[in-house]
Amino acid sequence: MEQKNLIIAFGGPSPEHEVSVLTAIQAASALKESTYNILPLYISKSGVWFTGKTLLNLEQYQNLKKLEQSAVRCSFAQNAMGQCVLRENVSGFFSKPSETVIHAVLAAFHGSAGENGSFQGLCETFNIPYTGSGVMGSAVGMDKVAAKALCRAHGISVVEGIDFFESDWIDHEEGIHGKIETIGYPAVVKPVHLGSSIGVEVVKNRDEAIRAVETAFRYDSHVLVEKAISPLIEINCSVLGTPQKNRTSVCERPVGAEELLSFRDKYLREQGNKGMASADRVIPADIDNELASAIRETSGKIFSLFNCSGVARLDFLVDSNTQQFYFNEINTIPGSFSFYLWKENGLSFSALLQELLDIAEEQHRQKNGRILSYETNLLSQKAVKGMKGLKGSK
Repeated sequence: MEQKNLIIAFGGPSPEHEVSVLTAIQAASALKESTYNILPLYISKSGVWFTGKTLLNLEQYQNLKKLEQSAVRCSFAQNAMGQCVLRENVSGFFSKPSETVIHAVLAAFHGSAGENGSFQGLCETFNIPYTGSGVMGSAVGMDKVAAKALCRAHGISVVEGIDFFESDWIDHEEGIHGKIETIGYPAVVKPVHLGSSIGVEVVKNRDEAIRAVETAFRYDSHVLVEKAISPLIEINCSVLGTPQKNRTSVCERPVGAEELLSFRDKYLREQGNKGMASADRVIPADIDNELASAIRETSGKIFSLFNCSGVARLDFLVDSNTQQFYFNEINTIPGSFSFYLWKENGLSFSALLQELLDIAEEQHRQKNGRILSYETNLLSQKAVKGMKGLKGSK
């Protein structure tokens, strides 16, 4: 069987850079026995693209500068046949760049440019099949304010909160404090466009809020402050498929050192080199069947509402006293692709990744089966004359 060239794309200028590396290495390992020829596409923290087999060795990432020196710079390009290729940039006047035709891209980014729709838009431009949600689903999923506004408009409960930009904070800090006090303490401060609990902090008074907001602005120009739910249970659920047809995993209850799960709880415990798979959790979640069923149903509804594809993980906040649950966020490229949740459904990690690739290829076929251009030339001589005549009608 002919091997297909599969790009695993990861890294990027994101606070979740290292988490992305872990997910990519996990995926490459899971596909080791597949029919794919794995080609790593590592984007450095400064945004430079690299490839090379050394990038699939996790130990090499202990020294990023040395790693980049041993890797090869690369870029997307089109060959003479119009196919998208991964072009290795080589030095030397007489050197010819090496080009590899790309069959598909497995996107393993977390946060910022890799998960917010911009990389997905690049794949659309080069007409490459890619895993995960498209531009819309990725962009909405990355923006906590937009995601919650869309949910609220469709009757899905979200926690009460306010959002503001850094310029608002500079010009109207006192007024913003008044709005936070209306919500009430304790409150949760978080950057709007980040995941992995980075920059998220529970605050109990005005002084703590000031420090937390200033910290959040180090990561993002847009900040969200929400009422803290207490006593709190966090419940997550994964969804797999397309907007039209998808299924949900069992629910999980992440276990943290504090009530609100932190970055340290997720990634810096023992066996942290396993990414989200190393975090402590209860699977299936120890909640009643009615609540679990409602969360799974809502997860599928949000997945379709956001026009998501591939696999996503949705996080909910549950008031353990009232059993009321609130949508918190969606991760359109979840850590470790949430394979640990699908394992409970009898789906192995390699089978999960193959299904993501199958979905990507099928959606690519459907897109390219549509009419992508209108057969007329507005710049023909006759058309140009007609357009010139339009000037007099203005």
